[in-house]
Amino acid sequence: MSAALDPVDWLLFSLSRAFRSPLAVFVQIQGCVICLTLAIGWAFAAYVRNREINRMKDAMKCGNSFAFLCHDINELEHTNQVNLPRVTVVMPLKGFGEHNLHNWKSQITSLYGGPLEFLFVVESTEDPAYHAVSRLIRDFMDDVDAKIILAGLSTTCSQKIHNQLVGVERMHKDTKYVLFLDDDVRLHPGSIGALTAEMEKNPEIFIQTGYPLDLPSGSLGSYCIYEYHMPCSMGFATGGKTFFLWGGCMMMHADDFRRDNYGVVSGLRDGGYSDDMTLAAIAGAHKRLITSPPVAVFPHPLASDLSFSRYWNYLRKQTFVLESYISRVNWLMNRGLFSFHCYLSWGFVAPYFMAAVHIAAALQIYIKGYSYEETTCTTSGLLLASCLAICTLTELLSMWNLTRIEVQLCNMLSPEAPKLSLDYYNWSLIFVALLVDNFLYPISAFRSHFSQSINWSGIRYHLKNGKINKIERNRGRGPKFTDLGGKHLYGKKGAPPKASFLSSLARSLCQWHQPKKYEV
Repeated sequence: MSAALDPVDWLLFSLSRAFRSPLAVFVQIQGCVICLTLAIGWAFAAYVRNREINRMKDAMKCGNSFAFLCHDINELEHTNQVNLPRVTVVMPLKGFGEHNLHNWKSQITSLYGGPLEFLFVVESTEDPAYHAVSRLIRDFMDDVDAKIILAGLSTTCSQKIHNQLVGVERMHKDTKYVLFLDDDVRLHPGSIGALTAEMEKNPEIFIQTGYPLDLPSGSLGSYCIYEYHMPCSMGFATGGKTFFLWGGCMMMHADDFRRDNYGVVSGLRDGGYSDDMTLAAIAGAHKRLITSPPVAVFPHPLASDLSFSRYWNYLRKQTFVLESYISRVNWLMNRGLFSFHCYLSWGFVAPYFMAAVHIAAALQIYIKGYSYEETTCTTSGLLLASCLAICTLTELLSMWNLTRIEVQLCNMLSPEAPKLSLDYYNWSLIFVALLVDNFLYPISAFRSHFSQSINWSGIRYHLKNGKINKIERNRGRGPKFTDLGGKHLYGKKGAPPKASFLSSLARSLCQWHQPKKYEV
């Protein structure tokens, strides 16, 4: 004889029955569709990246041992190299962390054969990055054209944009292309050459961009950031035209800044908060071309001590960019993206809650011996849960496969660097990160919408009508570290910081020779 239903079991079975209503079934089917759509998108992205790997392998079989630089070895002939255009690399810096030194070395040791200058732009000598870069430039002063520029404080836009605009003002008069790089970008030897070659082939290109390959450090926060970036990787793995833009790597025509074509300078300078969102909006308004070559994927090791709170701060910054805009059309697009992303995020999480209820109800029936008549339980709930499990497994495999292929591509593009590895890929943390990140995204988005202010690297920006109208700097009250890189934001004016900077520098130098667990 079956036992009487207790209140907890009654609630559980009631929820299970409710989750078999037409609307609930639609939500659960929608969750399966979202998983399969992501899996298909990642599969296509993997195809594009893998096609580039095969092209490189074919070139090496034909005797081109420099396929990581270019597919046609004749491009390395002196007659071709002397005609390459001048490129200025502008790097806006803020703080200094464990991976920065390695990243900067990969940037200034490019094998681009044309004229090349590097401009490191910092706010002031108080920034720990100033002393680290000064030492790096001294070490390479005979090999590269690099200088450090003091930009001062921004007053009308974000500090990053201010640093970028000061950099382009100081670039060489003969510069044809300007490449903006974040300090967390780890370039391949042929990256600048590949980006420049595409610009030369198609003068209609407005911006060339790339995308980071996140390497989780092991914490839940790092896996949440990895999961957050992975859906966007589809838009950057087209092998050509894209509507997406990543501010960490943007190559543009220098004359667009000299002449303020399409309002790129004024759009950024006059209240601009996000460089990539602003430039993407300008490109869309003027129907200008954005492309992302298949080789533009860059290793991005996350900080080893990346905490969950730092992940939350990063997510807040990412959702806040949707509150900035430069036109009515841009505002409408951001509102649409805001609504669509929030709907899909919770639409992705809800089916897992429903599936958990179905499974728990079935287990209670089995363990306590309830009869099917008492619980009116059917197999439809378990069937939906099984379908979701299959779709989730397909999604996770597709995500892993894209990551595996991008790791292989990065290893081929940087043959001299320590090899990247997926030996420490944690499947359980990936799944938890999927749920956590999609659950928190709408919460962060709504908070950004109602607050209209954000703390970015120790500076609080306030928006009005989509543009920055107030900047607050409270050096003693803001965070001491940035979110992803674990960078120290503050140091002493005019002198290197104390042990914190020196220990970070020593640790970075050590990591240059002895890679951490994400490298083998």
